[in-house]
Amino acid sequence: MNILLELFVVTFRVLWAFVLAAAKWLVRPKEKSVAGQVCLITGAGSGLGRLFALEFARRRALLVLWDINTQSNEETAGMVRHIYRELAEAAPKVAGDGEKDVLPHCSLQVYTYTCDVGKRENVYTTAERVRKEVGEVSVLVNNAGVVSGHHLLECPDELIERTMMVNCHAHFWTTKAFLPKMLEMNHGHIVTVASSLGLFSTAGVEDYCASKFGAVGFHESLSHELKAAEKDGIKTTLVCPYLVDTGMFRGCRIRKEIEPFLPPLKPEYCVKQAMRAILTDQPMICTPRLMYMVTFMKSILPFEAVVCLI
Repeated sequence: MNILLELFVVTFRVLWAFVLAAAKWLVRPKEKSVAGQVCLITGAGSGLGRLFALEFARRRALLVLWDINTQSNEETAGMVRHIYRELAEAAPKVAGDGEKDVLPHCSLQVYTYTCDVGKRENVYTTAERVRKEVGEVSVLVNNAGVVSGHHLLECPDELIERTMMVNCHAHFWTTKAFLPKMLEMNHGHIVTVASSLGLFSTAGVEDYCASKFGAVGFHESLSHELKAAEKDGIKTTLVCPYLVDTGMFRGCRIRKEIEPFLPPLKPEYCVKQAMRAILTDQPMICTPRLMYMVTFMKSILPFEAVVCLI
């Protein structure tokens, strides 16, 4: 009897999940506010990381930017400060005993840190500095990533290790650094910028696929752990874009027959879609939507059929 009851409960929950998902398709959820919250972005010096920083800045988040390249990181910070100045100038005035901005410019700040996320101790040391100098992080965007661009037998061992450390292991270190306070407050958001190549693989990028598969597995397991701990105030979003035209994948090609239908994504489009998912607490976003179908087909088709498609 208990088994039948448990089966009924599980079936009901599964069906209810479908209902809620359908409802979100019909009624677009309202975006949440991140104004004044501390948002940390790794790999913020260029590519998607820089665009994420600009999008969060436009939403008045307090930015903490990590990158191994100090100069490019400062360039991103300069762009963020420019957005902050525009927001301060556009803020309406409030009459009273001395006019003041509703959102004073001084409340919007950006902090930069040079950090190699592939090195565990560097992550922990920099995280401690952030806590002391800025405060507790509310939004963690694990975005930093590298691509070796070599076939397995042509790829030096050092590059393989580097890919795994930055694309996968770093997610463990940054999350361990900032999750405890999120758990204590039951508030926060962890974003994992993975890849469609973390859901299905292709030839010639073995280390990259392995690292992104690891990042996806880490994120999904973490999400299950938070759910089991009933920490519903901590949200997670997995971002799995197709190849993005940021220069990282220069020279990476897919099947010629498919390439006209799946050109590399514009980074601005990718980040816009990801931001929409993050701000509506969407658990996962694949860009473009065709990636959902590819992932599904990989699960049901014979291996040789998958080889023909990818």
